[in-house]
Amino acid sequence: MAALTAWFWNERFWLPNNVTWADLEDPEPGVEYPKAGHVLSALPLALGIFAVRILFERFIARPCAFLLRIQASGHRIAQPSTILEKVFTSITKYPDSRRLEGLAKQLDWDIIKIQRWFRHRRNQDKPSLLTKFCESMWRFTFYLYIFIYGVRFLLQTPWLWDTRQCWYNYPYQTLTPGLYYYYITELAFYWSLMFSQFTDIKRKDFLIMFVHHMATIGLISFSYVNNMLRVGTLVMCVHDASDFLLEAAKMANYAKSQHLCDVLFVGFAMVFVGTRLGIYPLWVLNTTLFESWEIIGPYPSWWLFNALLLVLQVLHVIWSYLILRIAFKALIRGKVSKDDRSDIESSSDEDEQVVKDPRKSAVIHRHPTTKGENGTNGHLTMGTWAQEH
Repeated sequence: MAALTAWFWNERFWLPNNVTWADLEDPEPGVEYPKAGHVLSALPLALGIFAVRILFERFIARPCAFLLRIQASGHRIAQPSTILEKVFTSITKYPDSRRLEGLAKQLDWDIIKIQRWFRHRRNQDKPSLLTKFCESMWRFTFYLYIFIYGVRFLLQTPWLWDTRQCWYNYPYQTLTPGLYYYYITELAFYWSLMFSQFTDIKRKDFLIMFVHHMATIGLISFSYVNNMLRVGTLVMCVHDASDFLLEAAKMANYAKSQHLCDVLFVGFAMVFVGTRLGIYPLWVLNTTLFESWEIIGPYPSWWLFNALLLVLQVLHVIWSYLILRIAFKALIRGKVSKDDRSDIESSSDEDEQVVKDPRKSAVIHRHPTTKGENGTNGHLTMGTWAQEH
């Protein structure tokens, strides 16, 4: 174990040349550098955030939902059928045409009735709009709060105005209370998402979101340990800038305010593209790749950190293309395509039309209805990531 620990914390990987862990011991009383052990404090804070979320959804989000007339109405209950229930739970929730024909003969039902039964049965396991609204309102509140806090904090720092300040005297840069709070709160929130993912609405991109949260936690922890906190705050603030707009668009969608939903989604798309394809590469990547090379020079963890940031930029390009495509369709058609990453299905007997969802391999289901409704009772594309991060 000692050999494994020594290998993992190898100074030649984590730190610039001629710097040791001993050099980063606290230089004097009241002055502190980031320590690897600090990231552990995010775990109890994450449990606290999770508890606050439960209270927030119960006593704040739910009353707001009721004011907007979003009810926890149940879905239509499928007609009791032992045979169909066994097929649903043990074999498939989406029977193919051959199985449908066999069940029709066995039960003496027509195929359309059996298809309707499976749709109703699937919908019984789906969350209500009230549940989804409360979840989105919590995320909106946190994202907005942490973005405002991040902006206020960065406005008081020299590296917001001159990114070369991220690297002067590196890694001997002291840890201030505001910097510690910003970093650990962000880290704790993503840990709380890891916990809550197992109790939240189950979506088709569960595994992808799990990996996304793990990668975000890893990147935040990594930058904390090797004291790249200054540039890390820039990365976090850039990514937080658009997340609350997405959650606001979801809430508008759940409240059936389609025009507001479209406006917020288009605003989200503009901010997302502006920050991820403009500010991030021209401001953040410029300092991590070029200014840091000039001031401190490369070393192993520097290469890894920049490689991860470049991979993130590739994802930004892909996501931006997909988001802009949806925003363009919203402007042309007058509504944003409905996204259900596993949400409520149509009660119509017509077939679903499936469109790919931007980010995290989710899907958008646009369900035609027999009454010509636009079917926008799901929630919008993209989750946070991640997210947002």
